[in-house]
Amino acid sequence: MMSLPFFAQAAALLCVWAGRRNAAFALLVLSLIVTLVLFRLHATDPLAIVL
Repeated sequence: MMSLPFFAQAAALLCVWAGRRNAAFALLVLSLIVTLVLFRLHATDPLAIVL
């Protein structure tokens, strides 16, 4: 799951090199949204700690 933001950022970099600025910006925003969603899922996950 955590690889999704990296793939989106790599695709955005390829779009920048290809001269597709709007697509690169959209992929950057998508990667930020995916990162925030994954953080929310991770931060609210209960810890299974047995003391």
